[in-house]
Amino acid sequence: MTQASVLEGLIQRQVSRRDFLKFCSSMAAALMLPRTAVGKIAMQLEAPKRTPLVWLEFQDCAGNSEAFLRSSKPTAAEIVLDILSVDYHETIMAAAGFQAEDAKKKAVETGGYLLVVEGSIPTDEGGVHCTIGGRTAMDILKEAASNAIAVVAIGSCAAFGGLPAASPNPTGAKAVMDLVTDKPVVNMPGCPCNAVNLTALVVHFLSFGSLPELDAHKRPLFAYGARIHDNCPRRGHFDAGEFVLAWGDEGHRKGWCLYKMGCKGPITFHNCPAVGYNDNTSWPIKAGHGCIGCSEIGFWDFGLYNTASLQSFAPPTTYSPVQPAVETMPPTNAALLGGLAGLAIGAAGAAAVMQLSKKDADAKPAASDEQK
Repeated sequence: MTQASVLEGLIQRQVSRRDFLKFCSSMAAALMLPRTAVGKIAMQLEAPKRTPLVWLEFQDCAGNSEAFLRSSKPTAAEIVLDILSVDYHETIMAAAGFQAEDAKKKAVETGGYLLVVEGSIPTDEGGVHCTIGGRTAMDILKEAASNAIAVVAIGSCAAFGGLPAASPNPTGAKAVMDLVTDKPVVNMPGCPCNAVNLTALVVHFLSFGSLPELDAHKRPLFAYGARIHDNCPRRGHFDAGEFVLAWGDEGHRKGWCLYKMGCKGPITFHNCPAVGYNDNTSWPIKAGHGCIGCSEIGFWDFGLYNTASLQSFAPPTTYSPVQPAVETMPPTNAALLGGLAGLAIGAAGAAAVMQLSKKDADAKPAASDEQK
């Protein structure tokens, strides 16, 4: 039987071609590609092909699976089931027990699949802290990676160890990239990973036959190439010296900057301001809580409400001088003017930021090796 194309499958699910092209446009935007890429994405997704996918879960909360399956426009289930052949996924597959393990074995033996790994891998005591069907997570991962085209570590636990690897790390939890060294590994951190970014990664791979450009931590630059602080809608309040000092205070009600409440936006690289969560309904800072840095290495050890040292992560001249609040200047204008001033006066900007941080010296955590 001839396989149906992604477009044909979506039409059967009452997704119109117009919506399909809108999806292709949104993927091009998420991947930071020019409009000319929309046609290529659409052409490739119209081809009758399905790439096998094997999805493993180890030390995790299944939050990435849950987040991905609840995305829409069109739904992740429609995209994944039409673009990919999900040969193994413990959470969503109908088979269980030996039948499920047989399905995975056949997929691995056939090869040519994308391997998605959710959760960290325990290594202490021979890996006994996570076993499936009597086999350790280490053993299962190495076997599954052997015939994979590429490996996607989804979520902070798989990408960097996450919560299981936080101090004191009793299970010896490690990231996927620490154990898989002979295959391309792409890290998609987040707690959970944004479904838009995972979908965009898959679409890029299917459309262009390659993985997108990665940063030093193996994260796709389209999703993790910009600092949250630089694109934060509250950045104008930071530049104007307007900070929330207590939950529920006047500044909090007015939407002021959350840096002094422990927001890790200045040290976190993620596209949350652009894509948000739950169909871009909201994201932590929009909801009134500071960023916790969930896409960064060792974020669980940062200290939720400890302020980050700005100078530990970027030259001070990249931050605008903190000025007294000026009621006649809208925050958006303050952000623009402050940014220009920061570049122009350099040393003065550094001194201003140091003055901002001085008051919080006692609460400031020391930078970890990963942060440095």
